[in-house]
Amino acid sequence: MSAPTIRTVTLPDGASVPALGLGTWYMGEQSATRATEVAALRTGMDCGLTLIDTAEMYGDGAAEELVGEAIAGRRDSVYLVGKVLPSHATRRGTVEACQASLRRLGTDHLDMYLLHWRGRVPLAETVAGFEDLVQAGLIRGWGVSNFDVRDLDEVASVPGGERVQTDQVLYNLNRRGLEYDLLPRCRQAGVPLMAYSPVDHGRLLGNPAVRDMASAKGATAAQLALAWVLRLPQVFAVVKASSPARVTENRAAMEISFSTAELEELDRMFPPPSSKVPLEML
Repeated sequence: MSAPTIRTVTLPDGASVPALGLGTWYMGEQSATRATEVAALRTGMDCGLTLIDTAEMYGDGAAEELVGEAIAGRRDSVYLVGKVLPSHATRRGTVEACQASLRRLGTDHLDMYLLHWRGRVPLAETVAGFEDLVQAGLIRGWGVSNFDVRDLDEVASVPGGERVQTDQVLYNLNRRGLEYDLLPRCRQAGVPLMAYSPVDHGRLLGNPAVRDMASAKGATAAQLALAWVLRLPQVFAVVKASSPARVTENRAAMEISFSTAELEELDRMFPPPSSKVPLEML
């Protein structure tokens, strides 16, 4: 049985990725939950959520090993995103970190490799490392994470920097600051944003207003918060789900739409920014 068709987002290099993917932060760290977590990732792949996001930082490689187990025999159907720590992001260090991640993942390439956040290593060095990895066939493309407008402008100014594919950022109803300038900047450049923590690490789940609107729509609070992030065509998201049931719940969020009145109500409850807000990160 083929996976159902879901909305996709097109990256600057032409790659098409699911608008919703699977996050793995805090996964793979407990042996007691490993089988359930592997099952969750495989359930996601079965229902079309074939983008999997991980990082060398997550559990010091434990999440990558978990992902490797989950995708064994199914690598060709997955769009795999990894991240390099800024402390490893010299030209040589970027290559070595990627090679170590590939060993843990049990694959010969990443589809996307991101700089996890801005560090002290000059961006030109990191971009050179990314380009080396592309030339070697170890990654298909690269991007950044937790970069604000000024950071994106800087990376675009270094050799090869125009090939950035995405910026992975914290974005949800509680944290809308990027809408003021980062979102328009990326829209103009044709670079989609990849949102993480779309339910704000669970903080939105207990919000009475979110719960009430979700109930009125026949949805859960998590589904409503996730659907709100996915309302924008230039945004795709990754969300962690540690059980098959939660993956199925998240997948259903892609079918939720909003009326103009509902979006206006959410704007009243969670006002968009009226001035520059420093980019938030977790």
